Amino acid sequence: MDVTIVEVSPRDGLQNERVILSTEAKVELVARLVGAGARRVEAVSFAHPKLVPAMADAEAVMERVPRVDGVAYAGLVLNRRGLDRALAAGVDEVNVVVGVSDTFSRRNQNASTEESMRAAVDTIGSARSAGLFTTLTLATSFGCPFEGEVSPDRVAELAARGAGAGAQELCLADTIGVGVPSQVRDLAARVRAAAGEEPPLRFHFHNTRNTGFANAVAAVEAGALVLDASAGGIGGCPFAPEATGNIATDDLVYLLERMGHDTGYDLEALLPTAAYLSGQLGHEVPAMLPRAGSFPGPATNLTRSG
Repeated sequence: MDVTIVEVSPRDGLQNERVILSTEAKVELVARLVGAGARRVEAVSFAHPKLVPAMADAEAVMERVPRVDGVAYAGLVLNRRGLDRALAAGVDEVNVVVGVSDTFSRRNQNASTEESMRAAVDTIGSARSAGLFTTLTLATSFGCPFEGEVSPDRVAELAARGAGAGAQELCLADTIGVGVPSQVRDLAARVRAAAGEEPPLRFHFHNTRNTGFANAVAAVEAGALVLDASAGGIGGCPFAPEATGNIATDDLVYLLERMGHDTGYDLEALLPTAAYLSGQLGHEVPAMLPRAGSFPGPATNLTRSG
């Protein structure tokens, strides 16, 4: 594959839904995704269960996910306590998150951006020492729901600090879906100038304002080889008002494959996952491709659980 899609529906996708899925249903979701070709899955979050109730069973989920050669499971962590839980649960990767804007950071992590960044540097070092692949995600890189515009220079400076701390991947997150392609290109260039050509860039887009897929194309054209996406387009952030779902894995796979990229997914195997999620969550998921079907081929409505 030349573009890797990190499947985040079990974590970012489920954490903002009104219905909390059972452990069994979450494990079934992961198994379906792996069966359709997902090779990097952000399966759980190790945030405090009181803050993110949907992720309270993180350890139980990790105990039961299918262990398949070539499949890596990631856990989101906010601090060293989360890392300790992640290590005990047997994840392969950790995604360490820092909010670029102070207001979001305080609401998300009860700490300023600077405090969160210092904790992230320590967490990244400890995770690397334990042999885990580490990603630093900079939340609200494209805009903050509370402060508005975010300085791109601040994003670049935090990315450079993350690279210096040993992060093996830098993820720029449009947490509330306000970004546009020109912003993607500008941030990618600024981060590369500040942090160097390594570590590689990853992007996390939400489709709140219907710009997520345009942003994904811009990111790939700017050299990004890793994109986050959520099956069915479910998701959002509990700490970002009105944030809607991530770009849909279904739609993204179709888009990239039609552009000539290899994602490693079997699209026909993936499409029924939308119906599974619709049935579990009690509402139709946002993804468009499962409604229309792939092309060429007959249009088939696969989003309804029946």
